[in-house]
Amino acid sequence: MDMKTERLILKSTNLEDVEAIVEYYRRNQNFLVDYEPAREAFYYTKAYQKMIVQASIDAGLVGSELRYWMALKEEPSKIIGTFAFTNIIMGPFKSCFLGYKGDVDYLRMGYTYEALQAGIEMVFDAYGLHRIEANIMPRNKPSLALVEKLGFYEEGIAVKYLQINGLWEDHVHMVLRNKSME
Repeated sequence: MDMKTERLILKSTNLEDVEAIVEYYRRNQNFLVDYEPAREAFYYTKAYQKMIVQASIDAGLVGSELRYWMALKEEPSKIIGTFAFTNIIMGPFKSCFLGYKGDVDYLRMGYTYEALQAGIEMVFDAYGLHRIEANIMPRNKPSLALVEKLGFYEEGIAVKYLQINGLWEDHVHMVLRNKSME
């Protein structure tokens, strides 16, 4: 189900947007290299992204992932970022991980903040989640500032947590709790 904010359309993952997703990744390849696992050339192809999108749709059907793609209302066919709630676990845990990325040409304009506000409200209210966790490299100061602005707090450092662009990187473990459930 798509969502709208003041300036954005938040598109749920679907196969119709694969070409726009490929364009987003190609446009941002150099920008994202410092924040993501190393990517092979096939990652930037329509065939590969179609498989990734289908896997995301399948994960959504079983309730383990919710992914959205951000587009400006005045330019709905152009993807300018994405965010996902992954590893959703219900039962007594009611928790997930948050991942997000923006478009280098639209940074520091508040779009990701706006999108994440809507997404967080949705997973807390409609899905009844209690906890959202985000892991961010300490050198990624803009991302840390973003989640702090959203109300996340630091729970510690995860040493050598993820392999990013070929290197094992420490990450700051940030958490947002749904205080209405406490």
